[in-house]
Amino acid sequence: MSQSSSQRPTVVVVDGYSAGNFYPKAFTETGARVVHVQSTPELIPTMLAPGLSAYEENIVGDDELALVERLRRLGPVCVVAGQEGAVPLADRLSEALGVPSNGTRLSAARRDKYEMIEALRRAGVRCADQFKSSDVRELTDWAEERGVYPVVVKPLSSAASDGVYICNNAEEVTAAATAGLASQDIFGTDNTEILVQSYLKGTEYIVDTVSSDGEHYTCGVWQYEKTLLPSGKNIYNRDILLAPDAGLVPALVAYVHQVLAALDVRWGPAHAEVIMTDEGPALVEIGTRLNGNIHAGFHDVCLGHNQAHLTAQAYLRPRRFRQEYGGRVYTRRQPGVVYNTPTEQSGVVDTINTRAVDEIRALDSVFLAGPKLAPGSRIRPTTDLLSSTMRVYLTTHDQRQLDADYDTVRSLKDSVYQLASQA
Repeated sequence: MSQSSSQRPTVVVVDGYSAGNFYPKAFTETGARVVHVQSTPELIPTMLAPGLSAYEENIVGDDELALVERLRRLGPVCVVAGQEGAVPLADRLSEALGVPSNGTRLSAARRDKYEMIEALRRAGVRCADQFKSSDVRELTDWAEERGVYPVVVKPLSSAASDGVYICNNAEEVTAAATAGLASQDIFGTDNTEILVQSYLKGTEYIVDTVSSDGEHYTCGVWQYEKTLLPSGKNIYNRDILLAPDAGLVPALVAYVHQVLAALDVRWGPAHAEVIMTDEGPALVEIGTRLNGNIHAGFHDVCLGHNQAHLTAQAYLRPRRFRQEYGGRVYTRRQPGVVYNTPTEQSGVVDTINTRAVDEIRALDSVFLAGPKLAPGSRIRPTTDLLSSTMRVYLTTHDQRQLDADYDTVRSLKDSVYQLASQA
């Protein structure tokens, strides 16, 4: 006989967009009832919306004090951020409610990219040089006075490579900073300041973790395969799952543990992006939320677990989690790749070529593939992660088969969308 909702612990997910959609199932299967907090009167249109039917209740919280009191009556055991922009609110709510929390003391440093790097510097952790300003001239002058190009220009608090430019001279810094200050980030917030940082030269990696009361489990390390466009933007093509004993993985894991300590991350998931420079690992950024490329079923096959379910265990079964996972590193059950397909097509999507989609899905190693655009959508040449046209998950025990299937997907990707004829 199942427990009644009154007997089950209550979990609060704040703004469960995109990857946060994996939380309701993960927490429910771990024995909790799950409620959702929507921090804005209307859903944010730039991200995959929360599946609100998966929650027992959706609370629209525009008055934070009233929200705390309403949640307190539910007796929650934890509060988690469903997406990057929800981290500060989740930190404030969890602290106010007295449940396991990373707290508010360093909350800004876990969200604001400038504060993040400065927290590492204060802790003696290797990091980039940087400067922020609301003045384009000041940003350009800093880059010129430093005298070492390229540099990276980006918003303070966006995500998914939004607004990130690699600049090779003062003119490019000026153009990137001007564009950034004239725009909003993907969460709909005005960019009132822009960040310029030293360029970290080297291969970039993902390091995903889950923490329970300060004990960390590394649940995946992936290598980014990127293409730098003439515009100064990177296309993120493939995320490649590495074996836990592969080359640089132990050094990356050890470095990310330093980052977690510097930012006082004691609870929940973290998604770190790290570049292995000639001097050693250095942080690009870290978010205390799920990996945006997570697909729970895909990760279960490749790794035997997924970050959302691990997070549920870390909060709801902390002693068991620490005994089983604390201080440990994942096992790679089989190779895996996440491919964000780029395109040079431009126009309006007329139809989806279902034959091409079916051919991709029929490949032995394709776990999941789905077009991101619908008929009537505008398709543009890919300039960043957000403008990729499909996300394809591939995994199999046979590395040669996986590589062959990846090449086949590359050959088919641009036949997925049939464009309307141009006038």
